[in-house]
Amino acid sequence: MQKIGLGRVQMRIMRVLWEKKQATAREITEELSCEKHIAHSTVQTLLRKLEEKGAVGHEIQGRTFTFKPKVDQGLVTQGVIQDFISRIFHGDAAELAMHLVKHERLSKEELAQIRTLINEREKKA
Repeated sequence: MQKIGLGRVQMRIMRVLWEKKQATAREITEELSCEKHIAHSTVQTLLRKLEEKGAVGHEIQGRTFTFKPKVDQGLVTQGVIQDFISRIFHGDAAELAMHLVKHERLSKEELAQIRTLINEREKKA
């Protein structure tokens, strides 16, 4: 799959679409404005750019455009994380994992989940 670069607000728009499965530009604007005000015209512009990138498609219902995601959330997330690891940790995913465990506040439950994942991965290796 082709890598699709998304900006911060574009990623917020995509999260709304992945959650709702489809939405109008107005619905997206209202959803995003709950977090932080964003202009409706900005959402419309970013939706057009997302369409150009192939991340979003639309259907016309009357005079209203309904937008739908055309890319899988997991694949986009994986691409963003791989890019982050490449840029910040020189491609070393273990460095990222160690950084998170050392420097982030993780609950006992989260640490247990990480241990479980590591144990499962060791069994497969």
